Amino acid sequence: MKVLRFILQKEFRQIFRDKTILAMMFAMPIIQLIILPLAANFEVKNVNVAYVDNDRSSYSQKLINKIASSGYFKVTGTPFSYKEGLELIEEGEADLLLEIPPHFERNLVKEGRQEVNIAVDAINGTKSALAGAYLTSVIADFNSNLDVIVKSPIASVDNAAAAITIVNSNWYNPRAEYKYYMVPGILVLLLTMIGGFITALNIVREKEIGTIEQINVTPIKKWQFILGKLIPFWIVGITVFTIGLVVMYVVYGIFPKGNLAVLYLFAAVYLVALLGLGLLISTFADTQLQAMFIAYFFMMVFMLMSGFFTSTDSMPNWARTISELTPVTHFIKVVRLIVLKGSGLQELGSELWYLCGFAVLLNGLAIFNYRKTN
Repeated sequence: MKVLRFILQKEFRQIFRDKTILAMMFAMPIIQLIILPLAANFEVKNVNVAYVDNDRSSYSQKLINKIASSGYFKVTGTPFSYKEGLELIEEGEADLLLEIPPHFERNLVKEGRQEVNIAVDAINGTKSALAGAYLTSVIADFNSNLDVIVKSPIASVDNAAAAITIVNSNWYNPRAEYKYYMVPGILVLLLTMIGGFITALNIVREKEIGTIEQINVTPIKKWQFILGKLIPFWIVGITVFTIGLVVMYVVYGIFPKGNLAVLYLFAAVYLVALLGLGLLISTFADTQLQAMFIAYFFMMVFMLMSGFFTSTDSMPNWARTISELTPVTHFIKVVRLIVLKGSGLQELGSELWYLCGFAVLLNGLAIFNYRKTN
């Protein structure tokens, strides 16, 4: 234990001596957690829409007014023809084009039906799908509120079809605000990047400055050396996680609905697994540049395949398998469930065993792969 204490003293002095590392570990996550959720927002608002009104009737004007007042759309053009409208889409001035045909009002009143044409700029698949769905929903709502009696060819006046009223209720995120989904995920990714990059550079730094040779000739055991490298950054990681929770509450008003002790238990185990990965990378790399590239490769895989941006359920089977083999996927899921849903150990027991398995495996490999000459 005395040997381990000396290693810990050395590591803490080395951490607090380097002001750049301190800024990276504490200032950068705070700033990023404040800014990134505001930018990483998939909500589609202020969609630019142009319309071609070939009818110029009271009904077509009501439809246009309803679209403009919905809160999602911004009317940016009123071309005289469909061809001119498509030019607005090609020039990027409009995301959607609505074409109202001639005799729009007459057909609605006399025949009870009328088709409209919607053209969508589909370069951004996510935005186009949501914007098209929003516009279709507005048109459907307009259709349901028309003061027009439509005679059904199936149902008679005496035998009117029954109406079904649907009332929606959003659980765990009543106002369906995207920040509640993104902020916990961003906190996990920031913790991952800080822990992964810093520890990946740690042993490599000892190699580059030459102190690793001095350590190798001492009676320090391999597990003592790895543990001495892991504990300081584990403490730093828990501190960063705590600061992130404070920022999450102060800036965004998000406070975990679940037990904080359970949340910290998962964070503690996850950090052990993550730091083990960083230490394993550093045992393979000979220079800090190599370690950074290897760590960057894993960070990109973690970001894109962890379910942070898109649900893992929508991935192909091979990608879902890779996703399940990364600890980040499980921790993002855990943090979201604890923070938003209030889940406990009873619901998340299997995730805890996953993370424990990752921690044992990665740290075991780091100890095994560390080459020490006595």
